[in-house]
Amino acid sequence: MTDSITLKGKVIITGQVRTKTGLHIGGASAGLDIGGIDNPIIRHPVSREPYIPGSSLRGKMRSLLDRSFGKSLNQMIQSKPPVVRVHECDNETQYEACEVCQIFGVTPGGDRKHWTKLKPTRLLVRDIALSADGNEKLRTAKLDLPFTEVKWEAAIDRITSAAVPRQNERVPADTVFGPFEFIYNLYDVNGEGVTNDVAWLKHIFKAMELLEDDYLGGYGSRGTGKVAFENLGVTLRSHAYYAGEAEAESLVKEDSDHPVALRDINLKELEEALTLALA
Repeated sequence: MTDSITLKGKVIITGQVRTKTGLHIGGASAGLDIGGIDNPIIRHPVSREPYIPGSSLRGKMRSLLDRSFGKSLNQMIQSKPPVVRVHECDNETQYEACEVCQIFGVTPGGDRKHWTKLKPTRLLVRDIALSADGNEKLRTAKLDLPFTEVKWEAAIDRITSAAVPRQNERVPADTVFGPFEFIYNLYDVNGEGVTNDVAWLKHIFKAMELLEDDYLGGYGSRGTGKVAFENLGVTLRSHAYYAGEAEAESLVKEDSDHPVALRDINLKELEEALTLALA
């Protein structure tokens, strides 16, 4: 039974996301205007600037880790087309050994309400606003729409060769979003320490690497959605930091330009630093 959960610290991963090709993360159409865009992007409701929802980024990272670990897609989120299937552990034994479910969490309810060793979700991913430089760049650019371009595509009938055109709204390539912020919580459950939580941190960096070689948002198989992480920083804020007894500790060199650089973090030193901070 989970009797006590102690927050030992937070690892803060920061940086920027740069689009290498056009980026389309879909939003709801405001209306059915004649001549309107078929597939609009998501925008901030007040500023109307494009942004990257934390849910989209977090979901893609989880999906890539599921595939990397060969997880079974055993949960049906949506049965009507388009069908959506995800992985979530069926029982507590699987859950205790599953890095993905430990990092990203599981859906409450069902049989899980009887599990005795459920732990809080480790990873929090915030929405990423358009950077100040990106904002200015897109404001002055000659674009089809405010901040965005329109990419025309056509579905071709395989027999008659008739074409049905459609419009996809995209944020242009070489646009910078940021700073982004991932919060990774380190928990001591029932006095078991943070060894596993520290070891699982490397999977966040792995998901970032996988994403750079995949795509974010829609239409990735047609050239859209390639992104890169830049100016990466990783900071430890221990329990002592929040008690006002210690400073935050940088864990990597400043301005690391690729997730591979995050492999250099000495996870053992991280755990030792937490231990010392709490001594």
